[in-house]
Parts: sequence; structure tokens; C-alpha cells
Amino acid sequence: MPALPARPPFRADHVGSLLRPAALKEARAKFARGEIDAAALAAVADREIARIIQKQEEVGLKSITDGEFRRSWWHLDFLWGLAGTERYAMDSGIAFAGVTTRAEGVRVTGKLDFAGHPMLDHFKFVQARTKQTAKMTLPAPSAMYGRLGRGPISEAVYPRLDDFFADLGAAYAKAVRAFADAGCRYLQLDDVFIVMLCDEAYRAKQQAQGDDPQKLAELYADLINAAVADAPPEMTVTMHMCRGNYRSTFMGAGGYAPVAEVLFDKINVDGYFMEYDSERAGGFEPLRLLPKGGKAVLGLVTTKTGTLETKHTIKRRIEEAAKYTDIDRLCLSPQCGFASTEEGNTLAEDEQWAKLAMIVEVAREVWGNQ
Repeated sequence: MPALPARPPFRADHVGSLLRPAALKEARAKFARGEIDAAALAAVADREIARIIQKQEEVGLKSITDGEFRRSWWHLDFLWGLAGTERYAMDSGIAFAGVTTRAEGVRVTGKLDFAGHPMLDHFKFVQARTKQTAKMTLPAPSAMYGRLGRGPISEAVYPRLDDFFADLGAAYAKAVRAFADAGCRYLQLDDVFIVMLCDEAYRAKQQAQGDDPQKLAELYADLINAAVADAPPEMTVTMHMCRGNYRSTFMGAGGYAPVAEVLFDKINVDGYFMEYDSERAGGFEPLRLLPKGGKAVLGLVTTKTGTLETKHTIKRRIEEAAKYTDIDRLCLSPQCGFASTEEGNTLAEDEQWAKLAMIVEVAREVWGNQ
């Protein structure tokens, strides 16, 4: 039987975000209308997060998150908290397959830095309420540039993009160190934009705005490496990759091959959460390049629909992936979060929990007790 992992990622793991319950959605709507204050909203969030911490433990997960319940977006809430940024209303949202997001964005108006963040307390809240491993999810640094490129970055503050990227990496390094000092030992960096470079239309768009897709991939890798440069050895750092997740839709398609060498040869992380629930993500062949000691967490279970995959199907897919790397280096998870934004995907809470419970069951049957 394969050896059991002594540290994350776990055989049965998850990306982090969970469907927002009705009580929390109602409280957020009341807060937006000015009917309750921030303290009242926080009290509802505290109660609902405590409930889903317990629920994650009950289904057998070893990594525990707050479901990102205090966020509106998987990335913007963190970026808005960096010094030198501000929230703004965009002219239009980001186009996904058949839907457009809310028109909210982040722009850079001053020198980027990290000087504390509310999410440090969000992490501590989870850590204090679970005996399992509290997991923190943050957007990868590429989220600051890959979404809209140069446009929202002040040319007066950053006439040279090299200086912008240097400050971005340094700010992230401070952030990672701060979470480590707060006790975080499992950090996940969510990176949509490096894997979007596998999409031909997106690559063409980057070229049209003057960027070289290959150089962008290498730049994004350098930014992650800068972010984790001061991470303590006892902290596990993983990266999650998907091609967009908004109301069960996606932004792009394409296998990992165009960025595989950068992912596996240049990025200093311990594991890779890889979207693999559909043909949009391509085949398992890039797993041949998985670095020694690294783990691939196979996102074989979709979060975009409530239909429950069969255990037989998932096991066969794991066997296929094991043709390209040792099965001992594989784990299992959903392909993305269930609610990358507060709107959530189009499935019910009980369907969400059924998928997570099935992942735990399959992992036990394939690899034994975690």
C-alpha cells in the first residue's frame, strides 16, 4: 500500500471555498442595505463558519477552511487589503462562458506593500476551532496583473512594470511570513492566470496587449517563488490551478502542456491542485514532469454541477493518472471551489457535501486511512 502523507496536501483534500448558506447571504444583503452593522454581520459569519468547520470534520476532511465565507471574491478581497491598492467600479465585468461577472476590480494607486490584513484574524478563527489542519487560501500574485493587465496600474506610481512586479513579490513575501507567524502551516495560492496561458484565445489576447505568454508564465512563477522565499520549512505551500469558476461557468480551456515545464521545474511549491474534471483540462501526460517530492492533487470531481460522480469512475481516472507518475504522489479533490465568489455555483449544499464525502471515501479505498 502507498505510504501515507505526513503533511499536506492530504489524500482527500479540497480547494477551499464552500457554498454560502442562506443565513449568511441574507446577512450580507442586509449589511449592504445598511440594515445591520459590521458586528452583526461578523456574528452571523462566525456562527456559520463554526458550523461548516464541524461539517468538514464530520465528512472526514483533514484540511479545514472557513469556506471563504467572509469574502465576496476568491482574489479581490485579499488584493484590496494590500497597501497601494483600491477598490473600484469597472465599466463592465469579466466575460466567462455565457455570463459576465460583477463589475468590480482592484487598481494600484500607490506603492504596493503588506502592512497587516483582516484575513490574518480570519485564519486564526479557524485554527482556534479545529483539531485538524487549518488551511489558508490566497490568490497567487498573478491575480494582480493577469485579470486586466497594465490598465489598472498607475503609470505615475509605476512607470516601469519591473518595479511593480518587484514590489508585488515583496508584499506577498511579507504576507506569507505574516501568516506563518500567525501559525499557518498549510497555505494554498490560487492561480487562474498561469493556467489560462494554456488557452489559445487568452494567449492571443496577451500578445495583442504586448505581452509574451511564455515570459508571463515565467514571471508568474518568479512571483510565487518570491512570495514563498521566506516561508518556514514546516509550512506546506501548494498552488491551485483552474480555468475560471463563476456561477458554474469557466473562462478558458486547454491542457497543461504549454506551461508544464514552468509549473514543475521553476515553481517552489510542495503540491499542485490540478483541474481535471473535463476535457477542457487535457490529459494526464504533463504529470510525467511532476518534480521529485511534489504531489499532484487530481481535481476529478466537478464543483460546477450537483451530479455525483461514481466512485468507480473516479478510481479509473486515478489509475489513468498513475500511468504517468507514481500513485503515491497523487491525491484527490474537487476541481475548484464550490463558490469562488459569493454567488456560488449551481448546486445545492447537500450535493456539495455528498461530493466531499465521496472524495474521502475514494481516498480511503485507494490509499488507505490518510
